[in-house]
Amino acid sequence: MNQPLVPSTGLGVLHLFCKVGDPASGRAGQACDASAVIHAVKHAEADDVQVVTVAMLGHKSDLCFMALGADLWRLRRFQSDLQAAGLDVVNSYVSLTEVSEYAAGIPEEMKQARLYPTLPPEGMTAFCFYPMSKRRGETEGSNWFSMPFEERKEMMYGHGAAGRAFRGRVVQLITGSTGIDDWEWGVTLFGVHPDDLKECVYTMRFDEGSARFAEFGPFLTGMVAPVDVVVAQVIVDE
Repeated sequence: MNQPLVPSTGLGVLHLFCKVGDPASGRAGQACDASAVIHAVKHAEADDVQVVTVAMLGHKSDLCFMALGADLWRLRRFQSDLQAAGLDVVNSYVSLTEVSEYAAGIPEEMKQARLYPTLPPEGMTAFCFYPMSKRRGETEGSNWFSMPFEERKEMMYGHGAAGRAFRGRVVQLITGSTGIDDWEWGVTLFGVHPDDLKECVYTMRFDEGSARFAEFGPFLTGMVAPVDVVVAQVIVDE
């Protein structure tokens, strides 16, 4: 047995975007075992891993599994179990829950909710994920990390205020990935309606911090549901 590898604070977060393997279609991979996928999720949950299952829309992936847990080895085991069930991981993102340096003064209850969230939010089944970073322009005033802290903090307060306008419609979890994955943050959004997600992202792009400094990666979109529902919709047995 490996010794657990855990963050000093917070949880490890693993987004796995998968396609269903089917040799008959000419796509690489073995035929997917739906019952084994369900077992992998239930087994992880029994080990205190939160798993959000998502039926994905579009060509980028068929399913998403967002797993949150303290032990990174257990997250790796979950990934292996899904692959052994016949799923092909075509995209992934690794990050950690965090409290931003700009939010150091928030109440302890809010800090704990960011470090140890309970997902998915009730009644919010519209889902999207995207990675992002802050721009490092070469001209003066275009590099986020060369800006004075107080200026960055003020812009982040404006960014947060724009997001709070969607309270009750959208829940946002921002996880840190600097030094862990290709981008600096992963953003996971849960919404009541899909257009809530669209309006939220559009609105927040107009605040100064985003308009001047935000770089966005690809967006992946789907519907949250219990694993048996997602599997029944996505993995079609012949």
